[in-house]
Amino acid sequence: MQKSLDAKGRTRNKNIGFRVSEEEAKQINELVALSGLKKQEYIMSRLLNREILVSPNPRVYMALKNRLEAVYGELKRIETCGQLSDEFIEMMNVVTGMLRHMKGNAED
Repeated sequence: MQKSLDAKGRTRNKNIGFRVSEEEAKQINELVALSGLKKQEYIMSRLLNREILVSPNPRVYMALKNRLEAVYGELKRIETCGQLSDEFIEMMNVVTGMLRHMKGNAED
């Protein structure tokens, strides 16, 4: 059986796993979708403190669109009850930063 090599020709034969809550899993999956990376690439980049560069493509645009629809729904909900969850605020910061980066205007 041929070994699977990464982009730098290294064999990746170590497995690292961890448990997360349902909410954490959902948040990780949303961030992965917004990044356009594979989950392994995204998590490794975050753990190794590497910069994550988002390459705009149809998948990323669709993830942004879906997330913005969810943001709109959440804003409509809080219009009546007035509470924001920490997860929602963090996700809004991520989406806003991505949109600013895509516009090339990080100062807004």
